Amino acid sequence: MCAFGAFSGRAAAADAAAPADPDAAAAKFVERYNAEVRPLEIELNLAWWKANTTGKDEDFAAKVEAQNRYDAALSNAEQFAELKALEQAEIKDPILDRQINVLYRIYLEKQVDPELLKRINSKANEIEQAFNVYRAKLNGKEITDSEMRRILKESKDSNERRAVWESSKGVGLAVEEDLRQLVAYRNEAAQKLGFKDFHQMRLYLAEQDQAEVLKLFDELDELTREPFAQAKAEIDVALAEYCGIGIDELQPWHYQDPFFQEAPVVSNVSLDKAFADADILAICRKFYGGIGLPIEDVIDRSDLYEKPGKSPHAFCTDINREGDVRVLANIVPNEYWMGTMLHELGHSVYSSKYIPASLPYTLRTDAHILCTEGVAMMFERFSKSGEWLQAMGVNVEDPAAYSKAAAQMRRNQLLIFSRWCQVMLRFEQQMYADPSQDLNALWWNLVEKYQLIKRPTGRDAPDYAAKIHVVSAPCYYHNYMMGQLFACQVHATIARDVLHATDVPNAFYTDDKNVGEYMKSRVFAPGATLSWNELTKHATGEPLNAKAFAAEFSGE
Repeated sequence: MCAFGAFSGRAAAADAAAPADPDAAAAKFVERYNAEVRPLEIELNLAWWKANTTGKDEDFAAKVEAQNRYDAALSNAEQFAELKALEQAEIKDPILDRQINVLYRIYLEKQVDPELLKRINSKANEIEQAFNVYRAKLNGKEITDSEMRRILKESKDSNERRAVWESSKGVGLAVEEDLRQLVAYRNEAAQKLGFKDFHQMRLYLAEQDQAEVLKLFDELDELTREPFAQAKAEIDVALAEYCGIGIDELQPWHYQDPFFQEAPVVSNVSLDKAFADADILAICRKFYGGIGLPIEDVIDRSDLYEKPGKSPHAFCTDINREGDVRVLANIVPNEYWMGTMLHELGHSVYSSKYIPASLPYTLRTDAHILCTEGVAMMFERFSKSGEWLQAMGVNVEDPAAYSKAAAQMRRNQLLIFSRWCQVMLRFEQQMYADPSQDLNALWWNLVEKYQLIKRPTGRDAPDYAAKIHVVSAPCYYHNYMMGQLFACQVHATIARDVLHATDVPNAFYTDDKNVGEYMKSRVFAPGATLSWNELTKHATGEPLNAKAFAAEFSGE
């Protein structure tokens, strides 16, 4: 039982009386949900998939209509009053009790004026479509996202780098005003539900406490601050030398990733070279099949290569929780997309594809978004292992040199990503707490503090608005970092208990179905019957902690 006591939203309907038989009433509510709301959710998932694969106006309009129908069903005040009474009742069946708990948080978010929900959906949809069709330009010509990343990674021309970087941020200026309006709408909805702001509400709905999450990130800040500063100093020397400039001349566009959330390549060993002639999908098929988690059917349903209007990003979605799992991607033959496909297909195996069909629909999903992100990150790590690539049949000229360079890159990646997540968490928390402040200044103050990247002289642009997650996955990014802790903890358990490895951080798996059996029984099988920390204990024997994460970047 975890009802939010301060709830004061659309109280048009009086609280329902406590049910005489809570278990029977809960079973009836769940049955009605499955009959009425489940089809709307599946319809929404299909509309969302179509819009992101085509980019067409009519498909985005259909997505909004599907979202509105789904929200209308969840915003029913009378049903919510009934659900609230059930959530506070003593339900004996633990599976029924958990379903009611999950549904309570799903319905709670929608207990606001339906017209406000429609405005939120419409505005978010409008911004998301702008992201899908926006492309950076170079010399007046549009370039693909992959080409933009290639230039930032390979070019030695600082002017070219700057032009591409600034153009990639142009989407922020295009959507800034709409995003500010969306933030206002989201806060309005949260405050009508009794929350301080949207950020606090989103964490509560995800079974997280804002103060506890911020405390965890304060601890991670202490843990990573000095190692990150040392790693970045080494990176700065290499990048300055590569671009033929002084260290004090380094600017954000020299760090290869538009947001410095990925580790720059600072070795003479090219990680991309190994993939020039590699079949990334064939490698993924071989890997996942080898560990007993085959994904051929997912690939068959997926949309995997670049085309106009299609979202330039990557994601995995479970359409119906009955095995219709799909990946959207834009594969090109390089290490980035090898890692990305291992990541997205990692999401696909932690879905209704391998979560038992015996679980009820409401619980036939991951325990928490941080857990599915953790699984995806755990599998993604192997794109940076020369030994793993060799075992997968990829031609690596010097596996030891590749692994050494990749190990340095992975260490850097853990630290860099940790600091980037600090920026995202704290920016969104402070943006929703006070959206009237100078958000451009807030963004760069955080970037300078946590990423040690200096803002370009005189720059005053809405660069925060160029990050699509602020729109499409709000108040989500901290889960990537908590997912990384989960990933390191689960990997360490596999290395120790399944592989009996002595070098835990560098252990890898290729053709061992015991790995898949461990994942299915210890991670996937509970579905959402457990909370995220309960699942972590179930899978690893310990609650979520940073010990395995620290061992990875410290080399211990």
